[in-house]
Amino acid sequence: MMVLETNGLTKTYRKKNVVNAVNMHVEKGDIYGFIGKNGAGKTTLMKMVCGLARPSAGSFTLFGSENVSQGRKRIGCVIEQPALFPRMTARENLIYYSKMQGCDKVTDYNSVLAMVGLPETGKLKTKGFSLGMKQRLSIAIALLGNPEFLVLDEPINGLDPAGILEVRQLLLRLQREQEMTILISSHILGELGKMATKYGIINQGNLVEEFTAEELNQKAVHYVRIGTDHQERACGILREKFGIGQMQVLPDASICIYEQTDQIGAMNRELVSQNVTVSYLAVEGQDMEKYFVDRMGGM
Repeated sequence: MMVLETNGLTKTYRKKNVVNAVNMHVEKGDIYGFIGKNGAGKTTLMKMVCGLARPSAGSFTLFGSENVSQGRKRIGCVIEQPALFPRMTARENLIYYSKMQGCDKVTDYNSVLAMVGLPETGKLKTKGFSLGMKQRLSIAIALLGNPEFLVLDEPINGLDPAGILEVRQLLLRLQREQEMTILISSHILGELGKMATKYGIINQGNLVEEFTAEELNQKAVHYVRIGTDHQERACGILREKFGIGQMQVLPDASICIYEQTDQIGAMNRELVSQNVTVSYLAVEGQDMEKYFVDRMGGM
């Protein structure tokens, strides 16, 4: 099921489209990594989805329905971090926000706190919380009402490595155990790579590309590129001696090998020993971060 689908969604400020005709697709069970520079339009799009900003043009559906007001009742969000009351405990903060949001369902606050890894804070006031604990409490507030779709804007921004790990483990647990769909923006590309199942890249308001984690692995693959004086013979040697099946001869007559990329020294020795001249041999390709940066418009 498509949880969120935008159709030409646009937001204009001062005659400039900060979100420009975006067509986004978030399916049930996705952890959708939303990537872009500051000012690219990530937060503005999330605000429109959550009802915090009005679209200038275009539309979107939630849970397959055009009744977005009804669909928003099934969303929890942390876009602009809620003000935590420093002299209240975590449980007292949850009770306050539950009443303010008019949650219909009876909430087991202890269960929610346990879900986000804050089960034993007891009477500790939030003024004594670490930044990571405060971020998890913000997510707990977003989980009030048992939402099916969680929208998080930069939830790991400013956290230390331990705090980032805590939030990552929480989100993976919510997806796995609660079957929750999550839309998350972040600048920390390496962290997104550890949990996202799908990605969207936005640059200057335009959605540049959408792809799954599997497709990213193919796009950012590393390979060995070999230049020789006899491509057919070289391919035969590599196939016979190294069992390599994934090979491609490029238009410039060089050979690309997509497996055993750590064996380039042995490949070179074997080819030379069988009188095949090797003019070029190197590991090429790009890593995930470079792929994202290039599509975000560079550094």
